[in-house]
Amino acid sequence: MRSLPSLNGLRSFEAAARLNSFTAAATELHVTQAAISRSIKALEAQLGYRLFERHANSLALTTEATDLLPDVTAALDRLAGATRRVEESRARPILTIGVGPTFAVRWLIPRLGRLQELLPDIEVHTATAGPSAALSSAWTCSVRLGADDTPGVVSVPLFSPLFFPVCSPRVASKLKKPADLVGATLLDVAHMPQDWQEWLRKAGVDESAITRRSVFDYHSFALQAAVDGLGVAIGFEPYVADDIASGRLVRPFELSVFKQSGWHLNFRQQAPHTPVFEKFKNWILKEAGQTTKAMRKAARVASPLARTTR
Repeated sequence: MRSLPSLNGLRSFEAAARLNSFTAAATELHVTQAAISRSIKALEAQLGYRLFERHANSLALTTEATDLLPDVTAALDRLAGATRRVEESRARPILTIGVGPTFAVRWLIPRLGRLQELLPDIEVHTATAGPSAALSSAWTCSVRLGADDTPGVVSVPLFSPLFFPVCSPRVASKLKKPADLVGATLLDVAHMPQDWQEWLRKAGVDESAITRRSVFDYHSFALQAAVDGLGVAIGFEPYVADDIASGRLVRPFELSVFKQSGWHLNFRQQAPHTPVFEKFKNWILKEAGQTTKAMRKAARVASPLARTTR
């Protein structure tokens, strides 16, 4: 444990030494002159040396006090600054968003810089949630796959992703047509098995013929496994754009499907809709609109079942 002298005594000493007056120190600290005198005497007893030479109409610092004063003043200033920063941070508006980990990493966080430019004085907290988690009382809002039908919660659609198979270039070199997926390892996401089912059905591939599958809890895990060459995953257009642009992932086929259930912004109907939240809501709806336009453009460019040039 630290061996510290009385902090109250140090405050009294610092104020009296800085102001060169017990009376002025008492006024600054909102105590009596007698209280200042008692605190300093107690501090002197702890330290084992005198701090002031008391004269009839003035005070003089002892040699020890002169050496001690700068460090005490600096320490008290640091304490005051630290508490002020905490108070100021607590006063800043906090926006807490409950969001799935893959959506956070692959869509929300890359766009937060633009939100910070729009709302520089707020703190954005992201709380990890399941992809279909109900709105928590601790959150300002949430983003989830599918609407939150909890009574009193408003769900506003953001966008529905475009999805298609993705894999590493090495794995893609063995896939000439969709039927070749029968001999590949499909990378599944536990809570979204219907994505592979729908894509395979539209591609005319018999799913029952596929015997090798790996299942992951989160979409981001399946995508990482695809990057590492472990198989073929379903990629959502907003999630895999950077991986495709960099060549970490490729699309072995160009058949794309729009997901039936999209992401929704959820918030309490009776909650106070502050200007900060309204700006956030407008911002995320605008970002979602831009994502939708980009996906529609990609869907128009792609020709069904045409092989991607690699």
